[in-house]
Amino acid sequence: TDQKCADANPEKAAAAKARRVDLQALCAELGARYLTRARNEHAKAGNLNNGLASASGDLVLVLDADHVPFRSLLAETVGYFAEDPKLFLVQTPHAFLNPDPIERNLKTFERMPSENEMFYAVTQAGLDKWNGSFFCGSAALLRRVALDEAGGFAGITITEDCETAFELHSRGWTSAYVDKPLIAGLQPDTLADFIGQRSRWCQGMFQILLLKNPALQKGLKPIQKLAYLSSMTFWFFPIPRLAFMFAPLLHIFFDLKIFVASVDESIAYTATYIVINLMMQNYVYGKFRWPFVSELYEYVQGLYLSKAIVSVIWSPRKPTFNVTNKGATLDHDHLSALSLPFFAVYGLLLVGCLVAGWRYLFEPGVTNLMLVVGLWNFFNLLTAGAALGVCAERRQLERTPSLTIARRGQLTLAGRAVDVAIERVSAEACTVRMPAAFLAPGAGQRPVPGTLAVEPVAGARPAGALPVVLGPVTRTGTDAVCRLAFGALRPRDYVALAGLMYGDAEAMRRFQLRRRRHKDLFTGTLQFIWWGLAEPVRALRYGLAGEAPRPVAVEAPAAAPVYDESVPPPAPVRPVELPLAAPQRPTMPVRPQAQGQVHAQSHTPAQSHALSPAPAPAHAEAEADGDWVRLMLDYENDRALAAGRRRTDAA
Repeated sequence: TDQKCADANPEKAAAAKARRVDLQALCAELGARYLTRARNEHAKAGNLNNGLASASGDLVLVLDADHVPFRSLLAETVGYFAEDPKLFLVQTPHAFLNPDPIERNLKTFERMPSENEMFYAVTQAGLDKWNGSFFCGSAALLRRVALDEAGGFAGITITEDCETAFELHSRGWTSAYVDKPLIAGLQPDTLADFIGQRSRWCQGMFQILLLKNPALQKGLKPIQKLAYLSSMTFWFFPIPRLAFMFAPLLHIFFDLKIFVASVDESIAYTATYIVINLMMQNYVYGKFRWPFVSELYEYVQGLYLSKAIVSVIWSPRKPTFNVTNKGATLDHDHLSALSLPFFAVYGLLLVGCLVAGWRYLFEPGVTNLMLVVGLWNFFNLLTAGAALGVCAERRQLERTPSLTIARRGQLTLAGRAVDVAIERVSAEACTVRMPAAFLAPGAGQRPVPGTLAVEPVAGARPAGALPVVLGPVTRTGTDAVCRLAFGALRPRDYVALAGLMYGDAEAMRRFQLRRRRHKDLFTGTLQFIWWGLAEPVRALRYGLAGEAPRPVAVEAPAAAPVYDESVPPPAPVRPVELPLAAPQRPTMPVRPQAQGQVHAQSHTPAQSHALSPAPAPAHAEAEADGDWVRLMLDYENDRALAAGRRRTDAA
């Protein structure tokens, strides 16, 4: 903006001017229109409204800067506006290519349903039944006429998305939710960025609750008022979560009897209720949320969101919009800058367990109530222990997120072409499967340049071939699995790359469905107990090791190679003679490039980790050696993964 380019700080002003020049050059190169504004007013809402003033379309597609649409986004959404003239919003779910800090640090991204799926697959679908699904800030289409009627995107609070939907629902407009992942986005990489994002959501929803109380809003139907109140009051969860966390300590340290029951009564009433509650949750939502994972997410956020709640209640108009950082560099194992309170709580709960045990065993007059409260405190200790694992930030090996796909293409090396199955792709490289007979035994030991032409999806125009560099090769039976790093890309090459990675929205849906595996209550509980016992050890080790980078052992599995995406791809090299084997009845046709169209043949997709982050350091895996609980959990998880792959292959 002009405001930033005229900043009183010369260094900030120079940096802003440099960014403007870079963006103007990029827009000129891509044929886009560069549009800015005078001042940074009303944050994202102000930026969107400034764009609306220069736009003339009937529909507005809103995408965050780190959200990329799949090709079918408009085809899956625009038609709803023709069916309902009062429809102001079509919202689609947010789907992510990278794990959040909890998924990455506990290594659950490939096997556990993502936290946001409970909201998008269950809550939003339920709200949609009552015309209460709301705008989530991105991956949505809105009707221009409705926005103009409301004066544009609402900007009083820092959650302009929900506030805008709230205003338009109260004016009689309707919304629709399409439960299909049609964009691929990024989540915060670090715990600090994750907490910052959730703090903004929390404060924004409380702002709407305090400044525009849904219960008093005219125009909303009673069920819509209830829906908005439910979505806003949800963010009170830090208060009961922290009360549940610290309440046992009041009895352990001060004999305050907030829970009076014998062991028999606790088993008959409390334990029975808890077990039945967990069974019902697991039966209804087992595909979307593992046992006790909600408790972990709420506790991790609760320590910091409690402060955000107090601040916004004290001054509802004070919170300001802060952009969430994405793509942070995590080049070594380390503790999060926010870890100190988590260590303090863990230490306090550990002391509470020790005191409870000592008092129960040795102090006269202490009843079985101390045993009950001590077990309650021990569960809290396990939750705090798992949270320490979240604070222990693992090294991020994948520099650019990747996605498992199922596409066909033609790879050309040294003047010869072969049909390949493209199984995984990122912005820097892709993994392909080809006949092993096409390559001589020494292939892949040195980089070899070539091109990759991708077969377009139905309805898409053919794009140009991508420049690639052949990297490591792993032979699996009659096939060879190869890594192809993309060479120096021109603007038109990015069109081909986008078509390859985002041409088929079913790739993201398959990834989500592969993770939606029901975790039974027994193994889910064992998994949570393991996190609570093992993760504090890892966090302590990270703390003692300091900030120094740690070596990572990279081991390639037999099924597919594992690549360290933190290492830049090889630079383009001069053409060299590629050692090609003589054709010997390969599984896919091998022929000169000029022979026309690629042949579509069926090949089993590679395992989902072909370009995924490499395994954790060997010393981290050594924690589980000989531990029967971990071995049991690993066996159960691997079996579930294998079953999911078999179902995917069969489909």
